[in-house]
Amino acid sequence: MARKKIPAPAADTAEALSTTEEKIFYASQWRLMWWKFRKHKVAVIAGFVIALMYLGAIFAPFIAPYGPTHRDRGNIYVPPQKIRFWDENGFSLRPFIHPLKVTTDWETFQKVYTEDTSRRIYIRFFVRGKSNDDQYKLFGLFKSNIHLFGVDEGYIHLFGTDDLGRDVFSRVMYGGQISMSIGLAGVFLSLILGLILGGISGYYGGVVDNIIQRLIEVIRSFPQIPLWMALSAAIPPDISPKLVYFGITIILSFIGWTALGRQIRSKVLALKNEDFIVAARLAGTSEPKIILTHLIPSFMSHVIASLTLSIPSMILAETSLSFLGIGLRAPVVSWGVMLQQAQNVHTISMAPWLLIPGVFVIIYVLAFNFLGDGLRDAADPYGN
Repeated sequence: MARKKIPAPAADTAEALSTTEEKIFYASQWRLMWWKFRKHKVAVIAGFVIALMYLGAIFAPFIAPYGPTHRDRGNIYVPPQKIRFWDENGFSLRPFIHPLKVTTDWETFQKVYTEDTSRRIYIRFFVRGKSNDDQYKLFGLFKSNIHLFGVDEGYIHLFGTDDLGRDVFSRVMYGGQISMSIGLAGVFLSLILGLILGGISGYYGGVVDNIIQRLIEVIRSFPQIPLWMALSAAIPPDISPKLVYFGITIILSFIGWTALGRQIRSKVLALKNEDFIVAARLAGTSEPKIILTHLIPSFMSHVIASLTLSIPSMILAETSLSFLGIGLRAPVVSWGVMLQQAQNVHTISMAPWLLIPGVFVIIYVLAFNFLGDGLRDAADPYGN
């Protein structure tokens, strides 16, 4: 039986394969990472979600209809209001809400809010604030009281109000500025400590390596929550909120750098005897320059992926400390501080919308974990 002849690939197909292989061969490490990262659809979506959350935090004073301390004293524990485009009276191109009617439950003596479906309050865009609490400085420079949306009559509370009548949506937007920035600030300080101490430990070895590794073991041997509590308790309760923020960031960085430091040490140990490092040493390059310009850039992609996975732990730590009352404290607005109000079952049963800041924490942490997974896979562009 004659063998079936397999046709040779077309000339244009072979040329296309050759061009693709040539692009991959000459591409830089960062370009290879980007090509592989784009194939990780979940990580790309997570990156888009994170970008939206940070944009929301940056422009929080403009997006939030009210200031973080603004109080609607007549409406305490108001449930979230729904934005509507139609009701029993028909469709409307303009979004609107129904005003709330307040009655009293004489068995529990609590206020009961119901929608007055016979009336519409239309939502307007680019409106001015109603009080001095609604004024802000965008980027700390431009003074304004214009907000993205609002209503002319009464108030709009998309996420309801808390026990003081403060708008939960506005406070969530402002709280994101603190909670998300403390993660970035803490990871940045952890990066500095991890790069310096981990690089020195792996490159020099010997006594220096033993001292740094024993220090890491001592820090990691303490249970995290008691250690956080002890260090946070050392912050005086009467200092300004800005100093408390700075102190919490330093504490989280002091504890969080150890894992990254060990990873960098292992990378330096694996690379310090490679040919390009030996050549740089023989050429008379100083040791700090070898570490900064040759060693660290060679595994920076791995460091970036590791840092992305470390940010969620930072924000969870801040949220936990603030929830326990030993982290950030009022009048600072963060997601952890807001969750303090949801510490008892009675409050949760009466106003479950006070748990909404926790939903934002979950979304933020999950998005960074998915992004970190994508970056970790992309950091090895030649892998499967």
